[in-house]
Amino acid sequence: MKRITVRGAVKLNLRCSPLRVDGIAIDPEPNWSFDALVAELNSLETKLASTSSTESPLFTKTMSRGKEIGRGRPFILRAHEFEMEDMESDDDDDDNDNDNDDKALVVAGNGKRFTCDELYLSDSDDSDIVSGFEVQPYLMDEVGEVEGALFELTREHQLRVKDEIRNRISTLETALANESQNSTSSLLRVEKYKETRQEMDKKFDTQYQRRIAEALDNHLTAVQRDRELKSQIEERKIRSDAAHEEAKRKVAFEKMQQEKAKAEAEARLRAEEAKRAALEAERKATMEAEKRAAAEAEKRAEKDAKERDVSETSKRVTSGGTQQESAGHPTDTASSLSNAETKESGNVYRAATSALNLEHGRLQKLKELCERNQAIRSSYNTDFTRHEGHISRNIRQIRGIRDNVRSKASELTKLLSDPKCPQSISVEIFAKKVVSYCENPGNDPFASAYVIVLVTSQVPHTMDILLAELHMACLYTVPKHMVYKKSTFQSKEAYFRKIGYREDDGKMESTEDYLKRLESYMKVYGALVQTEIPNVQNLHGLREGWAWLARFLNTLPANQYTAVSLNAFMQMAGFALFRRYKSQFLKMLNVVSENFLADLKSRNIPDMTRTITEIQSYIEDKKFLQEPEGRSLQSNLLSSVYVIN
Repeated sequence: MKRITVRGAVKLNLRCSPLRVDGIAIDPEPNWSFDALVAELNSLETKLASTSSTESPLFTKTMSRGKEIGRGRPFILRAHEFEMEDMESDDDDDDNDNDNDDKALVVAGNGKRFTCDELYLSDSDDSDIVSGFEVQPYLMDEVGEVEGALFELTREHQLRVKDEIRNRISTLETALANESQNSTSSLLRVEKYKETRQEMDKKFDTQYQRRIAEALDNHLTAVQRDRELKSQIEERKIRSDAAHEEAKRKVAFEKMQQEKAKAEAEARLRAEEAKRAALEAERKATMEAEKRAAAEAEKRAEKDAKERDVSETSKRVTSGGTQQESAGHPTDTASSLSNAETKESGNVYRAATSALNLEHGRLQKLKELCERNQAIRSSYNTDFTRHEGHISRNIRQIRGIRDNVRSKASELTKLLSDPKCPQSISVEIFAKKVVSYCENPGNDPFASAYVIVLVTSQVPHTMDILLAELHMACLYTVPKHMVYKKSTFQSKEAYFRKIGYREDDGKMESTEDYLKRLESYMKVYGALVQTEIPNVQNLHGLREGWAWLARFLNTLPANQYTAVSLNAFMQMAGFALFRRYKSQFLKMLNVVSENFLADLKSRNIPDMTRTITEIQSYIEDKKFLQEPEGRSLQSNLLSSVYVIN
């Protein structure tokens, strides 16, 4: 609340124009600004400060009556002190002490200005002030219409000015209060921001110090780790040098032991060779004696046959018979058979001499390899069972898939060259396991053939060892056939054992099982000779397959064993032989059809009906023009096929 007291008579000039109209003062329409009003109030306070401090006991209002109020004459309003006290009794409690002493004097002269002795302005309700200016009948006489209108206009003007001043002051106080509140809140925010910033700076300082400490700790840890690593490297180097020296000593010791064992093995081999030489000489002497005895027996048989022929001829002549033999000459037949038959250890084989020579060379290599491996096993006293298991497992896992064949061939080549096991032992194991795997009717002949070609191209001498094992398992891979003679074999079972029948618990296997196994061997052999791989040499390729077919048709008889062998071979190798030899192969098929099949049919063997039908269908339907199933290896995707040749 703001109070302004005006003491004494002060002139207050109203800034309005015009001041008079026809000699009558008119209430102006003020156009004061707030700044102008404040300046005017300041000037009033300055004038009041210079006036007398004596207060008038009465507030007097004098006003001219009737004709005394002329145009432009001032009027005076007077009031007693108790009347002012009654008018101000309703003000606020805070203003009671000052209001009792306030007095006012308003002088208006000539319609130009008015002065107030004391003027009290308050922010509160001005009902008391307004009531003081109400028209009271005992203070004012009747006036004219002009004076009454002027009075009303003056009163309304004063009220508007008071309201405007009060509103401006209220607005100013509100603005000042808001500004003060905003300043206070801004200061509080600044202080709060300052405190927050200080806390953040403290946190940042703490984090920075922590990071510095961590970085220093990491650096020290890294330095310590580097030192430990260097010390470990030095220790490892020392241990490695020591181990290297120890290994050198062990190698030297092992080398000395190997040389000693080798010398002992060579000595044993020489002794065994001498023993074998003696046995071989004895065997040769026995064989020569048997040959001489057989030759003499044959000569005697021929002499007896001639004598019988002469006696029979003489009898026919004496009896006047002039009959002549209608078919063939026995002597010619006998001579032709003797050309195809070869005696070996008392047994009669039908085979080409070149095939027997190749077989003998391969068997001799296998024998020497086995003897050498036996010496190594006895001298080293090492168990190679684990190595043998690795080779056997890789062979059993062969499948007709390109990647499988490549991987298994690579693994087997590494196993054959493994320094932990002598290569001769690895080669022997490989050959035996492959031949054993061929016995399984469910094996893939073409996949096995691919693996054999890939491995033997890296380890060439393995091929002869493998073929020797195959010849021992199946004599028709030579090809050769053993002739059954009662004079040579004590029983039929002995003959079966000789040609490869197996015996389990004293019971001989059936011919059907033997023929199935024989077919499996021949299929692998036929797949082997026709396998051709780019940039890989097949040591037993199509040339050997052509030679086998020619030797087979020239020397072997037609029976159930040879028929199964020929059918299995042509099913595997016929397609490749035709592509290589064309018309020559067709001539071979004519020989098979006209001679071999005709001779086979003439024997009337019931069990051979299926085999005869298959061979005849192969030739007549020209199945040799169709690629056999499984010859082209599959890729990993079943929908694509990869052909190696």
